[in-house]
Amino acid sequence: MEEIITLNYDNIECEHICCSLSDKKGDCGVYLKKEWLKERFDDGLIFNKINVRGKAFIEYIPVENAWAPIEGENYMFINCFWVSGKFKGRGYANRLLNECIDNCKKRGKNGIITLSSKKKMPFLSDPDYLKYKGFKVCDIANPYYELLYLPFSDKYDSPKFKNHVKYGKNDENGLTLYYSNQCPHASKYVDLIRKISSEKKIDIKIINFETKEQAQSSPCPFTTYSLFYNGEFITNEILSENKFNKLIIEKGLI
Repeated sequence: MEEIITLNYDNIECEHICCSLSDKKGDCGVYLKKEWLKERFDDGLIFNKINVRGKAFIEYIPVENAWAPIEGENYMFINCFWVSGKFKGRGYANRLLNECIDNCKKRGKNGIITLSSKKKMPFLSDPDYLKYKGFKVCDIANPYYELLYLPFSDKYDSPKFKNHVKYGKNDENGLTLYYSNQCPHASKYVDLIRKISSEKKIDIKIINFETKEQAQSSPCPFTTYSLFYNGEFITNEILSENKFNKLIIEKGLI
């Protein structure tokens, strides 16, 4: 059986981070993600992965240190949980989640929280799987976000979204893109959108969350990458060049 590896200061430079296996020339996303992880270890972040060449990992952190606008007392927040389809049927997801649950119980946590959606969406945890494993909806936010939690006792108060993120709106005109270095793919595609917008003379405001306080004050539940237009939430999907071009055509920006 493949072992579960926990990333730490000593091994992070020689271990891959699953969702991006190696640094490619001209792409600094892996470096930025590893730096982001190292800065979070003292905040209690845990990154566990199955020792395979591919995506099979879970990343979680105490909710008070989570980069998400969520309120909850003594919970752990699953920041990212991803097992690639090519590993289906091997039990990796169950092993990773069970390890997380056991670890949180040993630490005396009240339960576990994660961000999901009404149906499976890109870059969000699979709601069907988590609900099958006992997670329940404790709050919702427009247009499709669900806050799921797995309490370890009925006596604990349920966590919730901060009020300001429930409506899927911000106070900006035009395009506004919020992102952080939690995902190794974000910076590459943010730079791509910045370049396209400049070439097409489209005004866009790009905001990089650099602290947990900034992320916890975000107008969007998903602080890895969220795009707004004229105050309305558009998508949390990290957009390719083709998808961004399609979007700006649909919005009449070119």
